[in-house]
Amino acid sequence: MSLKLYGRDPLKMFEDVFNDKVSPFFSSMITPSFKVDISEDEQAIYVSADMPGMKKEDVKVSMEDDVLCISAERKQEEEEKKKGYHRIERTWGSMSRSFTVGDNVDADNIQASYENGELKITLPKKEAEPKKGKEIEVK
Repeated sequence: MSLKLYGRDPLKMFEDVFNDKVSPFFSSMITPSFKVDISEDEQAIYVSADMPGMKKEDVKVSMEDDVLCISAERKQEEEEKKKGYHRIERTWGSMSRSFTVGDNVDADNIQASYENGELKITLPKKEAEPKKGKEIEVK
């Protein structure tokens, strides 16, 4: 006979607490991240990242080789002084995501904007450079 609490296995209830669908708060503490949508057409690759609560100056976007990296760091301090107590809370967290976008992106003309917690990046495409080969003389 297995133990059931309100028709549910009590050990499974602990798994559900850390499930993103049940409690996004707990899962974000374990693996801080942000949601990203990526789309593409003939002219560009479009990236939209939801980063609520972040300040524009805390968001960094970089491109190295053919990898786009989005990162953010949040620092917050809250202080409350009232009669009989003094409370200070500090939170800190950093998140980053990286994407391989291919070698046909025009890295010199990438545009990014941040407004109301949403980061939008446009990566214009260029003609892919043909791979260069070299014949090696066998001696």
